[in-house]
Amino acid sequence: MPVPELFEIVLRVKDVAVSAAFYREAVGLTPRWEPTEDWAGFWCGDPASKKWLGLNKRDLLFEEHSPLPEGARFGPVHFALYLPPDQIEPALARLRGYGVEVLGPHRFKSSDFHGLSYYFYDPDANLVEFWFPEPNAAPR
Repeated sequence: MPVPELFEIVLRVKDVAVSAAFYREAVGLTPRWEPTEDWAGFWCGDPASKKWLGLNKRDLLFEEHSPLPEGARFGPVHFALYLPPDQIEPALARLRGYGVEVLGPHRFKSSDFHGLSYYFYDPDANLVEFWFPEPNAAPR
């Protein structure tokens, strides 16, 4: 049986235009479509992989079935984006040029991956990580 792969992450945001500008300009993601007042989507890596990040400010499908009460269903999350090691300086310069505080680096060394991580917050207090594998280390 195939192992499921990550397909999408949808973040609840306060202002789609502000968050879309952040992910397009500061993070460098490519838009999937022209943002609307309620939705924006960005490719995470090669569009052929179909992996994407969504930004949404309206109700999600089946939200009313959540075991959590309204107002407590969503909150800041953490996720990581992979970049090759030769992109450390350009990626961090892009963030800093947009006025983003970059935290780190933090070095990970484990049996299955080695790399450097840098962290930053988006406009909705989600903790985003840029993960760069160390040369000769497999991506996690």
